[in-house]
Amino acid sequence: MKYGLLAAVVGSFVGLADVQALAQNLELTITAPAGAGGGWDSAARSLQEAMRASGNAKSVQVVNVPGAGGTVGLAQFIGSAKGSPNQLLVAGITLVGASISNKSPVDLTKVTPLARLTGDPLVIVVPKASPIKTIADLQATIKKDVAKTIWVGGSAGGADHILAALVTKASGADPSKVNYVAYSGGGESLAAMLGGQATAGVSGYGEWEGQIKSGDLRALAISYPEPIPGIEAKPLKAQGLDIELVNWRGIFAGPDVQSKDLDALKAAIDKTVKSEQWKTILETRGWSDYYAPGDEFKTFIASETDRVHTVLKSIGLAD
Repeated sequence: MKYGLLAAVVGSFVGLADVQALAQNLELTITAPAGAGGGWDSAARSLQEAMRASGNAKSVQVVNVPGAGGTVGLAQFIGSAKGSPNQLLVAGITLVGASISNKSPVDLTKVTPLARLTGDPLVIVVPKASPIKTIADLQATIKKDVAKTIWVGGSAGGADHILAALVTKASGADPSKVNYVAYSGGGESLAAMLGGQATAGVSGYGEWEGQIKSGDLRALAISYPEPIPGIEAKPLKAQGLDIELVNWRGIFAGPDVQSKDLDALKAAIDKTVKSEQWKTILETRGWSDYYAPGDEFKTFIASETDRVHTVLKSIGLAD
Protein backbone atom coordinates (compact mmCIF):
# COMPACT_ATOMS: atom_id res chain seq x y z
CA MET A 1 0.00 0.00 0.00
CA LYS A 2 2.75 2.42 1.00
CA TYR A 3 4.75 1.62 -2.11
CA GLY A 4 1.66 1.98 -4.28
CA LEU A 5 0.81 5.34 -2.72
CA LEU A 6 4.40 6.56 -3.13
CA ALA A 7 4.45 5.45 -6.75
CA ALA A 8 1.19 7.29 -7.41
CA VAL A 9 2.49 10.50 -5.80
CA VAL A 10 5.80 10.31 -7.67
CA GLY A 11 3.92 9.58 -10.87
CA SER A 12 1.69 12.63 -10.41
CA PHE A 13 4.72 14.89 -9.89
CA VAL A 14 6.41 13.44 -12.98
CA GLY A 15 3.19 13.95 -14.94
CA LEU A 16 2.95 17.58 -13.77
CA ALA A 17 6.61 18.17 -14.62
CA ASP A 18 6.02 16.73 -18.11
CA VAL A 19 3.05 19.04 -18.66
CA GLN A 20 5.02 22.10 -17.47
CA ALA A 21 7.95 21.16 -19.70
CA LEU A 22 5.63 20.80 -22.68
CA ALA A 23 4.01 24.15 -21.90
CA GLN A 24 7.33 25.99 -21.71
CA ASN A 25 8.43 24.53 -25.06
CA LEU A 26 5.25 25.32 -26.95
CA GLU A 27 5.67 26.89 -30.38
CA LEU A 28 2.24 28.37 -30.97
CA THR A 29 0.27 29.97 -33.76
CA ILE A 30 -2.79 31.97 -32.70
CA THR A 31 -5.47 32.63 -35.31
CA ALA A 32 -7.41 35.88 -35.03
CA PRO A 33 -10.45 35.39 -37.31
CA ALA A 34 -10.58 39.08 -38.20
CA GLY A 35 -8.43 41.82 -39.67
CA ALA A 36 -5.56 43.58 -37.92
CA GLY A 37 -6.45 46.19 -35.32
CA GLY A 38 -9.77 44.79 -34.11
CA GLY A 39 -10.70 43.28 -30.77
CA TRP A 40 -9.78 39.67 -31.60
CA ASP A 41 -6.48 40.75 -33.14
CA SER A 42 -5.68 42.83 -30.04
CA ALA A 43 -6.52 39.89 -27.77
CA ALA A 44 -4.37 37.51 -29.81
CA ARG A 45 -1.37 39.85 -29.84
CA SER A 46 -1.77 40.64 -26.14
CA LEU A 47 -1.77 36.92 -25.36
CA GLN A 48 1.28 36.54 -27.59
CA GLU A 49 3.07 39.27 -25.64
CA ALA A 50 2.12 37.89 -22.22
CA MET A 51 3.02 34.27 -23.05
CA ARG A 52 6.42 35.26 -24.35
CA ALA A 53 7.19 37.64 -21.48
CA SER A 54 6.05 35.21 -18.79
CA GLY A 55 7.93 32.27 -20.32
CA ASN A 56 4.80 30.19 -20.83
CA ALA A 57 5.58 29.47 -24.47
CA LYS A 58 8.78 29.25 -26.46
CA SER A 59 7.39 31.18 -29.42
CA VAL A 60 4.02 32.62 -30.48
CA GLN A 61 2.91 33.77 -33.93
CA VAL A 62 -0.37 35.52 -34.80
CA VAL A 63 -2.17 35.12 -38.12
CA ASN A 64 -5.24 37.06 -39.27
CA VAL A 65 -8.00 35.36 -41.27
CA PRO A 66 -10.86 37.87 -41.69
CA GLY A 67 -14.29 37.28 -43.17
CA ALA A 68 -17.99 36.72 -42.39
CA GLY A 69 -17.85 37.71 -38.73
CA GLY A 70 -15.08 35.22 -38.01
CA THR A 71 -16.64 32.13 -39.59
CA VAL A 72 -14.10 32.05 -42.44
CA GLY A 73 -11.22 31.94 -39.97
CA LEU A 74 -13.06 29.41 -37.78
CA ALA A 75 -13.62 27.03 -40.70
CA GLN A 76 -9.98 27.29 -41.76
CA PHE A 77 -8.82 26.73 -38.17
CA ILE A 78 -10.96 23.62 -37.73
CA GLY A 79 -9.47 22.16 -40.90
CA SER A 80 -5.84 22.88 -40.05
CA ALA A 81 -5.80 22.54 -36.25
CA LYS A 82 -7.40 19.12 -35.82
CA GLY A 83 -5.25 17.23 -33.32
CA SER A 84 -2.65 20.00 -33.35
CA PRO A 85 -0.75 20.67 -30.09
CA ASN A 86 0.36 24.15 -31.17
CA GLN A 87 -2.57 25.97 -32.79
CA LEU A 88 -4.97 28.28 -30.96
CA LEU A 89 -7.93 30.48 -31.90
CA VAL A 90 -9.19 33.69 -30.31
CA ALA A 91 -12.95 34.25 -30.62
CA GLY A 92 -15.90 35.75 -28.78
CA ILE A 93 -19.61 36.46 -28.68
CA THR A 94 -19.64 38.01 -32.16
CA LEU A 95 -18.54 34.68 -33.66
CA VAL A 96 -21.41 32.97 -31.84
CA GLY A 97 -23.83 35.38 -33.52
CA ALA A 98 -22.14 35.23 -36.92
CA SER A 99 -22.25 31.42 -36.98
CA ILE A 100 -26.00 31.54 -36.35
CA SER A 101 -26.92 34.43 -38.65
CA ASN A 102 -24.73 33.18 -41.51
CA LYS A 103 -26.09 29.64 -41.08
CA SER A 104 -22.48 28.51 -40.95
CA PRO A 105 -21.77 24.77 -40.96
CA VAL A 106 -19.17 25.40 -38.24
CA ASP A 107 -19.47 27.02 -34.82
CA LEU A 108 -17.60 27.10 -31.51
CA THR A 109 -18.87 23.66 -30.53
CA LYS A 110 -16.46 22.27 -33.14
CA VAL A 111 -13.35 23.49 -31.29
CA THR A 112 -12.00 22.95 -27.77
CA PRO A 113 -12.56 25.73 -25.19
CA LEU A 114 -9.41 26.42 -23.14
CA ALA A 115 -10.36 29.56 -21.22
CA ARG A 116 -12.56 32.62 -21.26
CA LEU A 117 -10.19 35.57 -21.01
CA THR A 118 -11.73 39.04 -21.00
CA GLY A 119 -15.14 40.66 -20.81
CA ASP A 120 -15.55 44.20 -22.02
CA PRO A 121 -18.50 46.57 -21.74
CA LEU A 122 -20.24 47.75 -24.86
CA VAL A 123 -21.18 51.41 -24.84
CA ILE A 124 -24.19 53.13 -26.41
CA VAL A 125 -23.33 56.58 -27.74
CA VAL A 126 -24.87 59.47 -29.65
CA PRO A 127 -23.13 62.37 -31.44
CA LYS A 128 -22.40 65.42 -29.30
CA ALA A 129 -24.94 67.53 -31.22
CA SER A 130 -27.73 65.00 -30.69
CA PRO A 131 -30.82 66.14 -28.76
CA ILE A 132 -30.75 62.72 -27.07
CA LYS A 133 -29.21 63.24 -23.64
CA THR A 134 -30.12 60.05 -21.79
CA ILE A 135 -30.97 56.41 -22.41
CA ALA A 136 -34.60 57.33 -21.64
CA ASP A 137 -34.49 59.90 -24.45
CA LEU A 138 -33.19 57.23 -26.81
CA GLN A 139 -35.97 54.85 -25.76
CA ALA A 140 -38.56 57.55 -26.47
CA THR A 141 -37.04 58.14 -29.91
CA ILE A 142 -37.14 54.42 -30.68
CA LYS A 143 -40.74 54.08 -29.51
CA LYS A 144 -41.80 57.08 -31.59
CA ASP A 145 -40.29 55.75 -34.84
CA VAL A 146 -38.17 52.61 -34.71
CA ALA A 147 -37.47 52.69 -38.47
CA LYS A 148 -36.01 56.20 -38.34
CA THR A 149 -33.77 55.37 -35.39
CA ILE A 150 -30.54 54.46 -37.17
CA TRP A 151 -28.02 52.36 -35.26
CA VAL A 152 -24.42 51.74 -36.35
CA GLY A 153 -21.97 49.13 -35.12
CA GLY A 154 -20.00 46.05 -36.05
CA SER A 155 -20.98 43.01 -38.08
CA ALA A 156 -24.61 41.92 -38.48
CA GLY A 157 -25.57 39.45 -35.78
CA GLY A 158 -22.65 40.45 -33.58
CA ALA A 159 -22.64 41.82 -30.05
CA ASP A 160 -23.32 45.42 -31.17
CA HIS A 161 -26.35 44.36 -33.22
CA ILE A 162 -27.64 42.19 -30.36
CA LEU A 163 -27.46 45.10 -27.91
CA ALA A 164 -29.31 47.41 -30.32
CA ALA A 165 -32.06 44.80 -30.62
CA LEU A 166 -32.31 44.31 -26.85
CA VAL A 167 -32.63 48.07 -26.24
CA THR A 168 -35.22 48.33 -29.03
CA LYS A 169 -37.27 45.55 -27.45
CA ALA A 170 -36.97 47.11 -23.98
CA SER A 171 -38.24 50.39 -25.45
CA GLY A 172 -41.51 48.76 -26.50
CA ALA A 173 -40.71 48.52 -30.21
CA ASP A 174 -40.48 45.49 -32.48
CA PRO A 175 -36.83 44.32 -32.48
CA SER A 176 -37.28 42.81 -35.96
CA LYS A 177 -37.66 46.37 -37.26
CA VAL A 178 -34.40 47.69 -35.77
CA ASN A 179 -32.64 49.86 -38.34
CA TYR A 180 -29.06 48.65 -37.93
CA VAL A 181 -26.20 49.50 -40.29
CA ALA A 182 -23.26 47.11 -39.94
CA TYR A 183 -19.67 48.20 -40.56
CA SER A 184 -16.62 45.97 -40.76
CA GLY A 185 -14.51 48.18 -38.51
CA GLY A 186 -14.92 50.57 -35.61
CA GLY A 187 -13.42 53.40 -37.65
CA GLU A 188 -16.20 53.28 -40.25
CA SER A 189 -19.01 53.30 -37.69
CA LEU A 190 -17.24 56.11 -35.81
CA ALA A 191 -17.11 58.16 -39.02
CA ALA A 192 -20.85 57.62 -39.50
CA MET A 193 -21.48 58.78 -35.93
CA LEU A 194 -19.28 61.87 -36.23
CA GLY A 195 -20.80 62.65 -39.64
CA GLY A 196 -24.31 62.75 -38.21
CA GLN A 197 -25.46 59.76 -40.27
CA ALA A 198 -26.67 57.75 -37.27
CA THR A 199 -28.97 58.20 -34.30
CA ALA A 200 -26.94 55.97 -31.99
CA GLY A 201 -23.94 53.68 -32.11
CA VAL A 202 -22.64 50.65 -30.26
CA SER A 203 -19.04 49.55 -29.83
CA GLY A 204 -16.60 48.28 -27.26
CA TYR A 205 -15.98 51.11 -24.79
CA GLY A 206 -12.24 51.06 -25.41
CA GLU A 207 -12.66 51.66 -29.15
CA TRP A 208 -14.48 54.96 -28.63
CA GLU A 209 -13.03 56.02 -25.28
CA GLY A 210 -11.00 58.84 -26.83
CA GLN A 211 -14.02 60.40 -28.56
CA ILE A 212 -16.14 60.02 -25.43
CA LYS A 213 -13.54 61.78 -23.29
CA SER A 214 -13.05 64.52 -25.89
CA GLY A 215 -16.80 65.16 -25.95
CA ASP A 216 -17.32 64.26 -29.62
CA LEU A 217 -19.53 61.37 -28.51
CA ARG A 218 -21.95 61.26 -25.59
CA ALA A 219 -22.02 57.93 -23.75
CA LEU A 220 -25.53 57.03 -22.59
CA ALA A 221 -24.94 53.63 -20.99
CA ILE A 222 -22.71 50.59 -20.82
CA SER A 223 -23.90 47.00 -21.11
CA TYR A 224 -21.84 45.62 -18.23
CA PRO A 225 -23.87 44.45 -15.21
CA GLU A 226 -21.94 46.59 -12.70
CA PRO A 227 -20.37 50.07 -12.78
CA ILE A 228 -16.76 50.15 -13.96
CA PRO A 229 -14.22 52.45 -12.30
CA GLY A 230 -13.12 55.19 -14.66
CA ILE A 231 -16.26 54.99 -16.83
CA GLU A 232 -18.88 57.66 -16.11
CA ALA A 233 -21.65 56.03 -18.12
CA LYS A 234 -23.89 53.89 -15.92
CA PRO A 235 -24.94 50.30 -16.68
CA LEU A 236 -28.28 49.81 -18.42
CA LYS A 237 -29.44 47.83 -15.39
CA ALA A 238 -28.79 50.82 -13.14
CA GLN A 239 -30.98 52.91 -15.46
CA GLY A 240 -34.00 50.64 -15.33
CA LEU A 241 -33.37 48.34 -18.30
CA ASP A 242 -33.02 44.65 -17.50
CA ILE A 243 -30.18 44.20 -20.02
CA GLU A 244 -26.62 43.03 -19.60
CA LEU A 245 -24.29 41.96 -22.37
CA VAL A 246 -20.60 41.24 -21.96
CA ASN A 247 -18.39 41.37 -25.03
CA TRP A 248 -16.31 38.34 -24.00
CA ARG A 249 -13.28 36.84 -25.68
CA GLY A 250 -11.77 33.42 -25.18
CA ILE A 251 -9.08 31.07 -26.41
CA PHE A 252 -9.64 27.70 -28.08
CA ALA A 253 -7.63 24.70 -29.25
CA GLY A 254 -8.51 22.65 -32.29
CA PRO A 255 -10.69 19.55 -32.26
CA ASP A 256 -9.38 16.13 -31.15
CA VAL A 257 -6.21 17.34 -29.40
CA GLN A 258 -4.60 14.54 -27.35
CA SER A 259 -5.10 14.85 -23.60
CA LYS A 260 -1.39 15.35 -22.81
CA ASP A 261 -1.10 18.16 -25.34
CA LEU A 262 -4.38 19.67 -24.17
CA ASP A 263 -3.18 19.66 -20.57
CA ALA A 264 -0.03 21.50 -21.65
CA LEU A 265 -2.04 24.15 -23.50
CA LYS A 266 -4.38 24.62 -20.53
CA ALA A 267 -1.42 24.91 -18.15
CA ALA A 268 0.28 27.51 -20.36
CA ILE A 269 -2.89 29.63 -20.63
CA ASP A 270 -3.70 29.26 -16.92
CA LYS A 271 -0.23 30.41 -15.87
CA THR A 272 -0.28 33.26 -18.39
CA VAL A 273 -3.59 34.75 -17.20
CA LYS A 274 -2.29 34.67 -13.62
CA SER A 275 0.97 36.39 -14.56
CA GLU A 276 1.90 39.98 -13.77
CA GLN A 277 2.44 40.55 -17.50
CA TRP A 278 -1.20 39.70 -18.25
CA LYS A 279 -2.48 41.81 -15.37
CA THR A 280 -0.53 44.77 -16.72
CA ILE A 281 -2.01 44.25 -20.20
CA LEU A 282 -5.56 44.17 -18.79
CA GLU A 283 -4.96 47.41 -16.91
CA THR A 284 -3.29 49.15 -19.86
CA ARG A 285 -6.03 48.19 -22.32
CA GLY A 286 -8.89 48.75 -19.90
CA TRP A 287 -10.09 45.15 -20.22
CA SER A 288 -12.00 43.40 -17.46
CA ASP A 289 -10.70 40.05 -16.22
CA TYR A 290 -13.42 37.53 -17.13
CA TYR A 291 -11.39 34.37 -16.73
CA ALA A 292 -13.10 30.99 -16.65
CA PRO A 293 -11.33 27.62 -17.14
CA GLY A 294 -12.15 25.18 -19.92
CA ASP A 295 -15.08 23.19 -18.49
CA GLU A 296 -16.82 26.27 -17.10
CA PHE A 297 -16.18 28.11 -20.36
CA LYS A 298 -17.73 25.24 -22.36
CA THR A 299 -20.94 25.42 -20.30
CA PHE A 300 -20.97 29.22 -20.68
CA ILE A 301 -20.71 28.96 -24.49
CA ALA A 302 -23.71 26.64 -24.62
CA SER A 303 -25.74 29.11 -22.56
CA GLU A 304 -24.62 32.10 -24.64
CA THR A 305 -25.44 30.27 -27.88
CA ASP A 306 -29.03 29.71 -26.72
CA ARG A 307 -29.39 33.33 -25.62
CA VAL A 308 -27.90 34.79 -28.80
CA HIS A 309 -30.05 32.51 -30.98
CA THR A 310 -33.18 33.76 -29.20
CA VAL A 311 -32.26 37.40 -29.81
CA LEU A 312 -31.27 36.85 -33.44
CA LYS A 313 -34.53 34.98 -34.07
CA SER A 314 -36.45 37.99 -32.74
CA ILE A 315 -34.77 40.26 -35.29
CA GLY A 316 -35.14 37.87 -38.21
CA LEU A 317 -31.51 36.76 -38.43
CA ALA A 318 -32.08 33.17 -37.31
CA ASP A 319 -34.66 30.46 -37.88
